[in-house]
Amino acid sequence: MTTTPTRNADLDAAIADAEAAYVAANPKSQAQYDAACAAMPGGNTRTVLFYPPFPLTLAKGEGCRVRDADGHDYVDFLGEYTAGLYGHSNPVIMAALRTALDSGIVLGGHTMAEARLAAAVRDRIPSIERLRFTNSGTEANLMAVSTARAVTGRSKVMVMNGGYHGGLLYFAMPDMPINAPFPYLTGRYNDLDGCRDLIRAHADDLACVILEPMLGSAGCVPASRAFLAMLREETDKAGTLLIFDEVMTSRLDPGGLQGRHGVLPDLTTLGKYIGGGLSFGAFGGRADIIDRYDPRRPDAIPHAGTFNNNVLTMSAGHAGLTEAYPADAVAPFNAQGDRLRERLNTLCQDRGLPVRFTGMGSMLAVHFHDGDINDFDDVLAGRNELRPLLHLDLLSHGVYAARRGMFVLSLPMGEPAFDALVNAVDEFLATRGSLIS
Repeated sequence: MTTTPTRNADLDAAIADAEAAYVAANPKSQAQYDAACAAMPGGNTRTVLFYPPFPLTLAKGEGCRVRDADGHDYVDFLGEYTAGLYGHSNPVIMAALRTALDSGIVLGGHTMAEARLAAAVRDRIPSIERLRFTNSGTEANLMAVSTARAVTGRSKVMVMNGGYHGGLLYFAMPDMPINAPFPYLTGRYNDLDGCRDLIRAHADDLACVILEPMLGSAGCVPASRAFLAMLREETDKAGTLLIFDEVMTSRLDPGGLQGRHGVLPDLTTLGKYIGGGLSFGAFGGRADIIDRYDPRRPDAIPHAGTFNNNVLTMSAGHAGLTEAYPADAVAPFNAQGDRLRERLNTLCQDRGLPVRFTGMGSMLAVHFHDGDINDFDDVLAGRNELRPLLHLDLLSHGVYAARRGMFVLSLPMGEPAFDALVNAVDEFLATRGSLIS
């Protein structure tokens, strides 16, 4: 699907033209969307996947490419928001799933696969001595926060502005109406002095501090090691549990970003790709904390979940961690992402435009901003109104990415995929430069 922009008089006109071309090119996706609206509010069951005038309906995926209902092919840089690490048809994952299916599903008991996956996760993430499975990162984070409150006997939960820990722990907008009803304190990401003061001021009733070691959905903004080390020191002093949400970031280093920085939390939450592309979550950490869930204890905390140990996820996850993405594959894969980010930033610099790409390894995000980006306030200070136009223009050049300007690599990708993104971004900068500047 290709289109040539005809108007750059102003941003609204450019978006209107791009949307008109999009509508004309995607009648089957529009029809599917209109039909879906009869059963789902707004035809949607995942808010992040909606964008106007209507979202594409995807019909097939293979390798690092997807095809929509109208037959257009795209290089998939959305990557299921990091869950799609293995691509859409990894032979190792597919073989593990076939074997699991042949052995029967919904068994209703302990299985061989769950212990294997638990051991593989424990061996990868340095802070995890014990862990338990859930069905999503949202569940994992809710369990970790609730565990911290139960173990410490305290109530308050410190989060970061812009933080996202699932659909019920969302701090990129004020007064999120369906957030879990915990008493929250909100710190500013990478603000050493401010967050130190906040922890000290509430130490007597602060159960936990939870954050991503790199903001994911808020724009791929890495935390400094100094910031993480300060949080570790201050939570130790306060008797507060430190939780790292590595649902996304665990893919960036063999031991997650906690391993890269050498700063170990008390609890870690996981999700996304570790399930091999199926629904998955986990929370784990110090044995003395997680062993509170040992059902042999008289004071055990119960933890239910029909599909926590489902054989498909357990099998796919183990095959992924041990065969498709073993520890020695992590660094070279993420180095590809670092090189891609450098190429994209060089394009922006050469054209003299206020655009930059942030992130680490296989996760990156675009910002229409020429200053430093250290926290969510810096992200909001960019010209985010340009993102819909970039999204539509990338689609017109065969690149499928997140509307919010996030790009994620998958293992099947190689130089042709990276070139496709670089060329599409270069065309956008050339064509829309007057609007950007």
